[in-house]
Amino acid sequence: MERASELARRGEKFALATVVWRQGPSSGQQGARAIVTADGEIDGWIGGACAEPVVIREAQRVIAEGEPELILLGDPEEFGHVPEGMVAVPMACQSEGALQLYIEPVLTTPHLLVVGRSPMATTLVDLASVLGWRAELIPAQEFGADPIDPTDIVIVATQGHDDEDTLERAVRAEPGFVGLVASHKRGEAVVGYLAERGVPAGLLDRVRVPVGLDLGHTSHTEIAVAVLAELVALKATGELGPAHAESSTEATPETVIDLVCGMTVAADESGRPFHHEGTTYYFCCPGCRATFVKDPAKYIEEATVNAD
Repeated sequence: MERASELARRGEKFALATVVWRQGPSSGQQGARAIVTADGEIDGWIGGACAEPVVIREAQRVIAEGEPELILLGDPEEFGHVPEGMVAVPMACQSEGALQLYIEPVLTTPHLLVVGRSPMATTLVDLASVLGWRAELIPAQEFGADPIDPTDIVIVATQGHDDEDTLERAVRAEPGFVGLVASHKRGEAVVGYLAERGVPAGLLDRVRVPVGLDLGHTSHTEIAVAVLAELVALKATGELGPAHAESSTEATPETVIDLVCGMTVAADESGRPFHHEGTTYYFCCPGCRATFVKDPAKYIEEATVNAD
């Protein structure tokens, strides 16, 4: 739970997997829990080598889709009818155990940093707090003293007071989103000035200016509403997030199928690799590996037939 709190504070998505039922022999115990991050890191214990890669794979899907899932790990034929809505994943490990797990996504609330001291900035923080967002109002001179996370949303609302220096600190911190409250003309001038100062174009291109829906000439309160409305819309489409989200995808471990039992296994040293005729095969346990080694052609042929 400390790990969950840490991830939540950092604004990182993760899934919580809970064993709700087990059939022995199985190393997973009822009530056991584990955290799975979007890049496949797991903390906790929900089962052995057969169960873990499947749970990681399903948890990553749950995180991506934002919907919880109840899965059965075992032989579906042994349990007869599988209830509607439950995902059955065959598990043919030598332990012959079975597990039911509930996997739920934990989608953290946005962290909004509004830099400035205008009435608009104060109103924006108040409105975001009503939505349950973590919202902070930070004076320009104090902005940058604390680390900025790659999932943070920074709105520069200094409105003429050190806009250039504040925006430069914001883009160099590389949060998930940077918006500048300014007119088109003023925004172009600020961004152009920073470009002349040598701020990389890749950072400046990420600045949303003017930030907020275009409502024409509006009051301070209405500007705050317009900014928050755009942020809500971007959140709904998944456009708010880390500036380098692709790195998480690259970190996701590759998985393959154990040709003996059909389980999903990690394609690394933990998958007990066996090299045969130029191809590397991976296995969930020493028993499956030993069975394959005795007659590789048999299992390769079966896999080819099933694929066809």
